[in-house]
Formats: sequence, structure tokens, C-alpha cells
Amino acid sequence: MAKAKRILKWQRDPEGMRIRILEAAKQEFAAHGLAGARVDRIAANAGANKRMLYYHIGNKEDLYLEVLEGAYEQIRNEERGLDLEHLDPPEAIERLIDFTWNYFIRNPEFLALLNTENLAKARHLKRSTKVKSMHSPFVEMIRTVVNRGVESGDFRVAVDPVQLYISIAALCFFYLSNSATLSVIFGRDLLKKEARDERLAHMVALVLAALTGKSTADFGKPKPAGLRSAAHQPV
Repeated sequence: MAKAKRILKWQRDPEGMRIRILEAAKQEFAAHGLAGARVDRIAANAGANKRMLYYHIGNKEDLYLEVLEGAYEQIRNEERGLDLEHLDPPEAIERLIDFTWNYFIRNPEFLALLNTENLAKARHLKRSTKVKSMHSPFVEMIRTVVNRGVESGDFRVAVDPVQLYISIAALCFFYLSNSATLSVIFGRDLLKKEARDERLAHMVALVLAALTGKSTADFGKPKPAGLRSAAHQPV
């Protein structure tokens, strides 16, 4: 009876079932990595069965790649909604840093997936036909902001947008992915709200100082909580 109900659920809402499988798979791969993930747990958590999962999505590695592509697609889609094109260049860069930082905090599964794939030397990502095309518009968006900043006199040099984004992501990623060991080493709780706010202010100051040639003291003063949009609040 339970098996018949699962089949009926799939037939009535195949796209909904696919979404549930991908979400369950994301949680499983983030928690256990590719090697430790179990398809039976994914199927059970999605309310499906392994036969259906294999038929509609493929084997475990195919499912993992689809989860990885979906994770990149989600962050790129949200980045496109930042409206950087209509902000003054320094404000646009600050918003990008704020978004990247808080996105990583809100989506620890994304960081876990990146760690897993880097340990695999991007072996699965190399099979993707989607990921590179997702990133081209994003790079151009950053390039446009940087070029506007140079033209307006806000920025001193038109830095490579890829290098700029990698630097921003690295400033966020290393802190969060190593917060447990760093907290012990330096005797601070680096995930307390005050520490996260201090880190965000530091990153903004560092990047804008590099772009503008000004002192870090001119940037990065934490804003009162009430002035920040709810969409960008850390959780």
C-alpha cells in the first residue's frame, strides 16, 4: 500500500517529487559527502523509492552532479537580483560582499558541497554542461560595476572581475569553513553575531580600500541593525 501511494504521488506531481529528491539529496551529500551518502536515505527522506529515483534522475553520481549544478544555479539567480547595475560602484561592491557573506551563512550545505567537490578535484563538475554558462553573465555584471567605478573616479584600477569575486568569496569562505578551529586558536567565538558583523565590516573595508586606494579606516563601519534590509540579515 505504501509503495502504491508513493507511485501515485510521483505520477500526480512528478516535478514536485523531483524537487523533494534533490532537496533530500542536497542534505545527504552535504552531511555525508558523496562517498558516505546513501541513496536509500535520500529516497526515504523524499518519500520516493530507489527504483523511481534511478529511473528519473540516474545513479548516485548523476544525482550528486544535479545537486551541485542546482546549488550554483541558486546562488547565481539570487545574485542577479541584487540590482548592482543601478547602485553607485562602491555601494554595489559592498552589497555583493554583504550578500556573499550572508548567503554562505544561510546555506552551509553549499559550503559543504564545495568542500566535497574540491576534495574530488572538481571531477564531477567537469562533466557539467551548465555551470560555465551560469557564470559568464555574473562575471560581466561585476566587470560593468568595476568599469563604472573607474569611469566615475571611485576606483583606481579596473581589476579582473574573476579575481575580485574569488577574493570576496575567499574572505567569506575561509572564515566560515574554518571557524571551529580558528575560534579555538584565537580564543574567540567567531560565529557570535558581534564577531560576524565585525568580520563583514572588515571585508568591506579591505576590498573597498583596495579598489579605491583609500585607507581601510574610511570604510566598513558596522551599520545599525535597523538600517540593514531584512533580506541581508545574518542568521
